[in-house]
Amino acid sequence: MLHSDSHLPSLARCALFLSLLLGFGACTQQATKPRYTIGFSQCTNGDAWRQAMLAGMKKELSFYPEVNFRIKDAKYSSALQEQQIKEFLREGIDLLIVSANESEPVTPIVEEAYNRGIPVVILDRRTTSKLYTAYVGGNNVEVGQTAGNYVAGLLGQRGQVLEVLGAPGSSPATDRHQGFVQALAAYPQLQLVAQVNSNWERPSVLERLPAVLRAHPEVDLIFAHNDRIALGAYQVCKQLRLANRVRIVGVDGMPGPHGGIQLVQDGILKATLLYPPGGEEAIRMAMRILRKQPYDKENILGTMVIDSTNVQTMKLQTEKLASQQQDIQRQQQLLRRQRATYASQQTVLYVLAAALLGAAVLGLIAFRAFRANRRSNRKLELQNQEILSQRNQIQEFAEQAKVETEAKLRFFTNFSHELRTPLTLILGPVEEMLTSNPDLPATHRHDLGLIRRNAQRLLQLVNQLMDFRKIDVGKMPVRATEGNLVAFVREIMDVFEKPARQRGISLRFLPSEPVIRLWFDVNILDKVFFNLLSNALKFTPDRGQITVSIQLVPAENGVRVSVEDTGRGISEQDRAHIFEWFYQGQQSAARGSGMGLALALGLTRLHLGQLTFTSQPGQGSTFIVTLPLELPPALKLLDAAPQATPAFALEEGIAPAATAGEPAAYGSSEALVLVIEDNPDVNAFLTQKLQPHFQVSSAFDGATGLRLAAESIPDLIVCDVMLPELSGLEVVAQLKGDWRTSHIPVVLLTARNAPEQQVEGVQAGADLYLTKPFNPTFLLESLRTLLANRDKMREHFRRELSVDTVTVAPQRIDQKFLADLTAIVEANLGRSDLSVEDVARSLGISRVQLYRKVKAVLGTGVTDFIQGIRLTKARQLLLDDELNIAEVAYQLGFSSPSYFSTSFKARYQVSPSEFRALHTTPSA
Repeated sequence: MLHSDSHLPSLARCALFLSLLLGFGACTQQATKPRYTIGFSQCTNGDAWRQAMLAGMKKELSFYPEVNFRIKDAKYSSALQEQQIKEFLREGIDLLIVSANESEPVTPIVEEAYNRGIPVVILDRRTTSKLYTAYVGGNNVEVGQTAGNYVAGLLGQRGQVLEVLGAPGSSPATDRHQGFVQALAAYPQLQLVAQVNSNWERPSVLERLPAVLRAHPEVDLIFAHNDRIALGAYQVCKQLRLANRVRIVGVDGMPGPHGGIQLVQDGILKATLLYPPGGEEAIRMAMRILRKQPYDKENILGTMVIDSTNVQTMKLQTEKLASQQQDIQRQQQLLRRQRATYASQQTVLYVLAAALLGAAVLGLIAFRAFRANRRSNRKLELQNQEILSQRNQIQEFAEQAKVETEAKLRFFTNFSHELRTPLTLILGPVEEMLTSNPDLPATHRHDLGLIRRNAQRLLQLVNQLMDFRKIDVGKMPVRATEGNLVAFVREIMDVFEKPARQRGISLRFLPSEPVIRLWFDVNILDKVFFNLLSNALKFTPDRGQITVSIQLVPAENGVRVSVEDTGRGISEQDRAHIFEWFYQGQQSAARGSGMGLALALGLTRLHLGQLTFTSQPGQGSTFIVTLPLELPPALKLLDAAPQATPAFALEEGIAPAATAGEPAAYGSSEALVLVIEDNPDVNAFLTQKLQPHFQVSSAFDGATGLRLAAESIPDLIVCDVMLPELSGLEVVAQLKGDWRTSHIPVVLLTARNAPEQQVEGVQAGADLYLTKPFNPTFLLESLRTLLANRDKMREHFRRELSVDTVTVAPQRIDQKFLADLTAIVEANLGRSDLSVEDVARSLGISRVQLYRKVKAVLGTGVTDFIQGIRLTKARQLLLDDELNIAEVAYQLGFSSPSYFSTSFKARYQVSPSEFRALHTTPSA
């Protein structure tokens, strides 16, 4: 009992000491955390963007419980805002945050606060003076410039733009307009045709914009200074039935069901520019200033474009951030409750300081609260790190998606090249039967013509992928010629008559006039109308109706071509995406590539026209192409002459074949042609077409082709570019680098039709570059022309072997060969037994190779060449009186003087003695 009582004073003293210690610690902690008063003068709190700014401030202030935050709302009144700032100065504040309604009216009172030594943070809207402590906000000039550059890219650097400005005199409206105009100045074909002022709210746009749009119906895009007035612009466009054509770009990019991000996702806005409210940043800046920490005077918040490419990502990110913020708020509420509990227990501890048990309980509660606080802070840090990690992952996913998309496009482009080879085997025989058989029955000729036209259409479909790439990189030129649009559209419709008739579909053509002449690009509009008609035929049910009408529209200075069907129509969810690349529709039963309508839209805009549509579910759709009657001179092909070349030949650069009345340039069944083609069908097709006119040998790879070329020395080589292991370009380079085969003309065949690829083939040494599919008759005539040109070259080399010299300057590989050959013969002129085998052995080739090389270059045999060198040398020796005719004969390797005399006279029509008498002067 005595032992127990002895501990009671000790416990009481411990409890009292603990109470005093906790009280001293609380007082010390309270003394070490000074309290601050921050005043915030806001121009208005009535819009969502300002409310987001205030919400950001309150979120950040939750981390600073020692701050007393006061806000005064000026409600768009500059005079009231000036009065409220004066009230702040009278009440006494440690720091002032100002978001000005108008710059000039509040500048003097802001300067007064700064001169009193009160730190001033300017938020969003600047004042006209530099007397402030720090600025936090976006660069409105940069926002305008970013919007201008985005609009230029969206409209292809041409079009007409309307700008809806904010309140007149406000610095954001002035700066955004300035940046927008600066950006548009770099694009001469982008015109800012009109401006509309607003008070930053939607009703002012609904009141003022309709009259301006009616005065400028040609507007392609509206740039609004915030998302609220952008929504008003959309409602006006919808009212005037311009919503499907006019695109709208806003500013703010706020999250939430009514924010700019949702408007972009819903397709109401084409894009919005992120303009951060800056509430959190303003509070952070204020605390750095109050705590005497380093800070920057100018703090510019970044901006970015939010459109269909990243709106889903931004929405997911903002929703994730909102969810994380809710978690943070719940943790903070828990923390505040725990702090309140801690304060309550601390009060009880002060009252019951003598009670050791109460002190121990309060100590335990305090310890638990401290641990919970640490856990909350640690959890917040982990959540912040997770947000940063997720943001980085989103960026990586976006980059990966971009790389994968590009890889898919490259795959489809390469695949389209491969399709040209089987098309060659279809179009080649069909073209041959149509051109070489005049007695073909009319029905067969009609069916073959139908096969040829549809094969050509298939080739055009294959080219759609390349057209997509050309439009994407801006390499699709417009080459317009003047023609009859009615006849042009009628010709395209002929392709669809038979399939329409088979399904009982009525195909009607209703031109308003029999002839409508205008400038248009045949290649571009052929793809546009073919895709629209193909789409109509695909979705029109059996026994339905397709109507194509052409109508002049003088009021718009254009022509309107409409394609109307009686199909199922286009659903509401598909209408916003119908012109997107690779979009196939949600309810489409007939799945296609998803490229037809997107390609048609891109080509129509390239032709300075418009493609629109109307549709009613269950009743059908109507696609309308509007073309201008006049095109700029830069788009007109003024020197183009009309040609009756097939469509596929025009696309591939193939000229028409020679007519029956024109003589062939060259032809000989003795000429040897080597075909190098790895595709067995194409190889057999080429061999079959060339055998009636030439001797033909073939190889299926580059290495075998090079070996056969060196062994047989053919007169001409036809080679494919895409060969296994050794490409056609490498084969050409090796052929032209070898003196044995350097003289042989080479024709390259390929499915690669890009201009830079053709230049690459010619630079490698090819004499002719043909793209698949090719016209067989054109190929045959080209081979004959190349052989005729080789004949002319032989005459050139023979003329170089003149009377005065027996050598040839080694300027080219063939000339070097002749120089080496001449040198060997000259070195052995005295040998009467000099044979062709001896000369071939000296050159390191076979007798057959030497014969074919000399025959190909000079058109003569090796023996005749040696004889010519001897006789040319004899003319020089006969001018020397010291040698008699017999000595000249033996010195040049003739077996006898009589044979020498006979050969000389046969060559020059005079005997050696007569030649000497004619060219020497008798002595005195």
